[in-house]
Amino acid sequence: MPQNKKKFSHFWGLQDIKDFASIERSLYRLCDKETVFEMTVETVKAFKSLRQALTTCPLLLMPDFKLPFKLYIDASGGGLAAAIHEIEIINNKSVEQPIFSISRQIKTTEARYG
Repeated sequence: MPQNKKKFSHFWGLQDIKDFASIERSLYRLCDKETVFEMTVETVKAFKSLRQALTTCPLLLMPDFKLPFKLYIDASGGGLAAAIHEIEIINNKSVEQPIFSISRQIKTTEARYG
């Protein structure tokens, strides 16, 4: 468990975590210069969710450019997200394997764009 802003920001700068933007919402304020670093019940829960995501499948694969890809894009619920999956045939079934994903919270100024 991080004990200060610097250690927390090293952990927080991660990508390729499913639903990262929604999980990080409660953690986002901890990196603000004006905020006193304090781990609440909500932030501890979010931190543990992110830590669990780092050790849980699915793992990202190296792309096989001979296979087709599927692109997912989402801009809703206060966050932006994108993911690229590779479509592989395993045991005669089409299976999506994650290759890349990224997400982040919408910034205050971006939320005003309408």
